[in-house]
Amino acid sequence: MSTNEDVEFQEKLTPAQQFYADEEAAQEENKSKEKREPSLFLALLPVISLVFFLGGGYIVWGLPVEPLLILAAVIAGFVAIYLGYSWQDIIDSVAAKIAKTMPAILILITVGLLIGTWMAGGTIPMLIYYGLLLIDPRFLAVIALVVTAIVSLCTGTSWGSAGTIGVAFMGVALGMGANPAVVAGAVVAGAYFGDKLSPLSDTTNIASLAVGVNLFVHIRHLLWTTLPAFLVSATVYLIYGFTIKQEGEVPQRVTDILTTLDTAFQLHGWYVVMLLLPVIIVLGGSMMKLPTIPVMLLSGFVAAFNAIALQKIAFIDTVNAAVNGFNTEMVTSSAFDHENIIEDVTKLLDRGGMNSMMGTLLICFCAITFAGVISVTPSLNILIEHLLRIVKSTFGLIVATIITGVSTIGITSNGQVSLLIPGEMLREAYIRRGLHPKNLSRTIEDSVTVIEPILPWTAAGAYMAGTLGVATIEYLPWAVSNWIAIGFALLWGLTGIGIEKLPATKEEKYE
Repeated sequence: MSTNEDVEFQEKLTPAQQFYADEEAAQEENKSKEKREPSLFLALLPVISLVFFLGGGYIVWGLPVEPLLILAAVIAGFVAIYLGYSWQDIIDSVAAKIAKTMPAILILITVGLLIGTWMAGGTIPMLIYYGLLLIDPRFLAVIALVVTAIVSLCTGTSWGSAGTIGVAFMGVALGMGANPAVVAGAVVAGAYFGDKLSPLSDTTNIASLAVGVNLFVHIRHLLWTTLPAFLVSATVYLIYGFTIKQEGEVPQRVTDILTTLDTAFQLHGWYVVMLLLPVIIVLGGSMMKLPTIPVMLLSGFVAAFNAIALQKIAFIDTVNAAVNGFNTEMVTSSAFDHENIIEDVTKLLDRGGMNSMMGTLLICFCAITFAGVISVTPSLNILIEHLLRIVKSTFGLIVATIITGVSTIGITSNGQVSLLIPGEMLREAYIRRGLHPKNLSRTIEDSVTVIEPILPWTAAGAYMAGTLGVATIEYLPWAVSNWIAIGFALLWGLTGIGIEKLPATKEEKYE
């Protein structure tokens, strides 16, 4: 076809056809551009920038995490453009990352709904109530471990359980003259044990999101390190309890919490069966490997029914609890004293709702943006290639993951970022070794989530010390399950026990 014929043909195109023709031409031109492979320095530059921004900006100046992540993404973007990648390449990579993590993001939002409805329906208050009744002054430390773990498992918040039930146990310790460091260590250990295994926990959801494994698959795999660590902790506290004589009564603080919960909710008799039903649905769905979101929505619907039918909470308040979180002002019981409610109860119950997850989601989106920008180039592959040259075994890969996790949380002091970044960076290394990514999600939890509260300079360490009234360095030796989990991670990595290989069939992949 001659040039004149080309012009004549183009003139006959409709505006829509011309638009798509231009788009195809732009894509062809983009493909024709030479894209260079980064050097080791350029591959490291975005990672170094991330560490510098978070280490300096977040720790030294106390700046918000989100803009620091975006700034690191900008550096990664400049590297990509320098290497010949276009703006469209970068946007497509970020969009692909967000699309891939969208199911996990939806789970996070559903978790907020679940917490709000479980609170309004009385499920969480009932579990807290009967958990507190288990207190035995003779073995305060082990009871503190178990009860705090139950509360944290049901609420999905280690901070909330430590700041309420944990504080109550510290009151018991003071009343009995018990060693406060031991009890504080047990509270921290129990709070983070429950937090790791709770489908309502933001860190547990983020760990599974970062690595791309099913939430309940991640939780089940956590049992390999979390449960032995918990049992060792319980054994230590039991032995400690047998060596000393503990006397004293449960303080008024705990009695007040029990009385307030009893007047606010229907927690006895046949009501217990209905209040346990939302928990049974979630646990049953997990064991049957049913889709996570439908199971959680069903559980939330049953909890909302309990709120309206059993707890007599107004329909509009129940909906608000699902969206904005539960508030004790929603309680309609005539025996409940709204004016004189104790602060511990409001701190424990006023939480949840889909909106409560927005802050976590914003951090997730910023971290995913950084991951998407850095992934547009082969930078991560180059870093992984260098890592695999050093790491020659599964044990070595577990060690490298633990070092990365501990270093990241030590530098950034932010648990969410410290889960997202190593999870994204090391995932491909596990797959290349033929290891299931859930081994990675478990290991970053062992080296980040439970390590954060035993580092004095992190937000979690400072919070626990301030809330429980015991210095981090003092309760650290007694928070046994928090530091011994790394030992079990190393043991399983060395022996191969509890290390799952990638399944042979695509149908089983990442289940």
